[in-house]
Amino acid sequence: MGNSMTWWRHSEKQVTCIACGETLAREDAREYDKHGDRWSREGKEFEYLCKPCHRDCCHQCRNGLEQTLVAAGAGRTDRKTFLRRFCELAADDTEPNRNESS
Repeated sequence: MGNSMTWWRHSEKQVTCIACGETLAREDAREYDKHGDRWSREGKEFEYLCKPCHRDCCHQCRNGLEQTLVAAGAGRTDRKTFLRRFCELAADDTEPNRNESS
């Protein structure tokens, strides 16, 4: 009986979609792991996406994305500065010799 009570409490949990801000029941959301490994669960707190936002996500490899977001100042700087830094870092990553030709 303890397990069914735990399940009931879990199913009543409300979460917020990190993409659109919608509040929804946990059971109606999809887990999002910013490190791209939602199967390794130990010691993690997951963020959540509503199903429409999850469908809109790119499900391609995200190697290095978290490090680039941190380096660009995600959550610590204004939007314009973050976007400029992120674009510069992304361009440097995809075009390693771009500064040599200028």
